[in-house]
Amino acid sequence: MAQEFRKREEEEELIRSFEDIIKRKSNGFFDLEAYETIIYYYLDRGKHKKALVAVTMAMEQYRYSTELISVKAQILSNLQQYDAALELLEQALTLHPTDLDILLSMGSIFSLQGNHEKAIELYEQALTMTEEEKDEIYYSLGLAYQSKEDFDQAIECYKKSVEENLNHEGSLYELAYCLDIVGQLENSLSYYKKFIDEDPFSAPAWYNLGIVCNKLERYDEAIEAYEYAIALDDNFASAWFNMGNSFMNLLEFSKALDGFRKTIDIEGPSPEVYCCMGAAYEGLEQYDQGLKYFQKSTKLDSMYDEAWFGAGSCLEKQEKWYQALHFFNKAVKLNAQNADYWKAAAHAEFKIGNTISSISAYEEASHLGPEDKEIWLNWSFIYYDRGEYEKAVEVMVQGMSEIPDEPEFFYRIAVYLIEAGKFKEAFNYLENGLILNFEGHTVLFDFFQKPETQKALYKIIDQFRKDNPS
Repeated sequence: MAQEFRKREEEEELIRSFEDIIKRKSNGFFDLEAYETIIYYYLDRGKHKKALVAVTMAMEQYRYSTELISVKAQILSNLQQYDAALELLEQALTLHPTDLDILLSMGSIFSLQGNHEKAIELYEQALTMTEEEKDEIYYSLGLAYQSKEDFDQAIECYKKSVEENLNHEGSLYELAYCLDIVGQLENSLSYYKKFIDEDPFSAPAWYNLGIVCNKLERYDEAIEAYEYAIALDDNFASAWFNMGNSFMNLLEFSKALDGFRKTIDIEGPSPEVYCCMGAAYEGLEQYDQGLKYFQKSTKLDSMYDEAWFGAGSCLEKQEKWYQALHFFNKAVKLNAQNADYWKAAAHAEFKIGNTISSISAYEEASHLGPEDKEIWLNWSFIYYDRGEYEKAVEVMVQGMSEIPDEPEFFYRIAVYLIEAGKFKEAFNYLENGLILNFEGHTVLFDFFQKPETQKALYKIIDQFRKDNPS
């Protein structure tokens, strides 16, 4: 502990010295290891421009360091200065034509530019140059094929990566994803079980079987596989975390929390794990605890939209609408393409009484998630609540064009038309609703509380039952 503290103090002193030199615009000298510490200090904190200043200074002193060249190219890439990054790497490649890191860095940048063919060409060239790190090269090659939606070729590359290194988590995860996309995941179980047959004491083999079972929604089998992985390696953080997620899918929230806590014990806190803990507490209806962990997540990563949304969800369930809206709006701002975020914000706006804002948010949600029936039902309800029955029908008809055979839509339109006094039209929609799902008619009585209205509806529904015996 004392040694770690001293190391942190030395790092902070080094950064102060570096920043003092920059401030005074004076010349300074650091050894290569010190420069690397400074550069990665800034990179770890997302301060790419400061990292660029540091690496540029370092290269003035160590101009032939291929590691510095690769790092500078990566920083330029992070700043989306792809052409400058490639130019730098091409110059370096003329000096070091067999340098693997330079080739891989160039391939990565071409992929980011969408030039996947060129990236593939470089990765294949790299494969001919080395017998080392082949797992990583095949992984990069797989990602390039996957980006151009050539999933079959990507699968072959990921399989070769795994043959080189059974512990390559990235390749195994992407392999399962691609197999799922092409509909071969179920058939691939034997492929994953083969690794266990070869080495039943391999924790990664059991872990990867767990990933596949989880994707196939065989959550009990996934948990069993993760348990084997953990029995073989109690500090297998990813297995603990994934097991927690499988328990979440089974709604066993307390067991999920145990998995997430163990993950933190091993790896330390992360925004993702805190967010998952927040969701588990929300599932247990311990909303204050859920809110606490969602907020812990946002403190570690203020850009983590799922955590902002989760915090809003906990507040919504406590009917703290103003506070919930604040968090939902943060989530929307960070990810404006998520229909659920807009829907949640719309509902909170409605509860607060901001009708215009609510309608606007539901409209946005309907563009992003037209297949979500709740959006149409909730949006139309606003007009119903205002007595604008025909407008409510318009929204539902629009929703019906997206989800044609949803029984609840027919019943809801029938309600709105009855309120508008259009009884003949209402009966047509009611009849279609009864045909699609007879039992669903009970929703009508949530809207019509008066005994005489309920009696009239019972009479119509009973007549339909007599005319259409099952």
